Amino acid sequence: MLQGRWWSWGFRSTVMLYFIVLIIFPIIGIYGQSFSSGWAAFAENLTEPLAWKAVLLTVKLALIATVVNMLIGTMSAWVLIRYRFPGRRLLNSLVDLPFALPTAVAGLMILLLLGPRSAVGGLAEQLGFTILFHQPAIVIAMVFVTFPFVIRAVQPLLEEMDSSEEEAAYTLGATKAATFWKVILPNMLPGILSGAMLAFSRALAEFGAVVLVAGNIPGKTLIASVYIFGEIESDNTIGATAVSVLLLTFSFLILWTVNYVQMRRKGG
Repeated sequence: MLQGRWWSWGFRSTVMLYFIVLIIFPIIGIYGQSFSSGWAAFAENLTEPLAWKAVLLTVKLALIATVVNMLIGTMSAWVLIRYRFPGRRLLNSLVDLPFALPTAVAGLMILLLLGPRSAVGGLAEQLGFTILFHQPAIVIAMVFVTFPFVIRAVQPLLEEMDSSEEEAAYTLGATKAATFWKVILPNMLPGILSGAMLAFSRALAEFGAVVLVAGNIPGKTLIASVYIFGEIESDNTIGATAVSVLLLTFSFLILWTVNYVQMRRKGG
């Protein structure tokens, strides 16, 4: 009995120590560093025009990428669960590729796909516009690295959905469209929202895939993560941590909201 208690205590202590060292300490460190020179210096660095434009641009493009993922991700989850076709298992396994692929490799793939020598890039130039090193390229990179979140959040809900609800709607004379909007979509909505919020949080912090395709033009294609990297290279640690704290706070709020939505769904 005593050995069992000691083992349980040691196991819990190890997990807590691991959590504190790898998560709690870095978070405390970045908040402490950002306010080390006082609130005035923090506010000055955060309201610096270049920093503020980078943050606003990041939020705008992350929102666009999130909306795209909500639409494409929901449709993809629907197809993967409701239809049977050759290659379905392979396609389902490829959904997680952005999680396993280094983001720099993802950026290189997009660079080669949209570059002026590629078919897509060449066609875009013939039509009079350029994708690479402009905001559309950043959105594409964000969509790629956040693609799995909505799909993986919606799939379990579709699998657990009781088919009798749909059958009852059809029996009562509801059309397929009405059944989808009134029966199916409300069941999927918690997954769509939680997946979208996680995708948005991930897009806010993306660096590896974006830095290769953005062009990093101040006020036009310079996003927050690349701005932070530039401030570190310029030895402006306070400026880098000020923007980092803002993004970190956004992520905390988003994760809290996701947990709240999931708790409400389980409670309901």
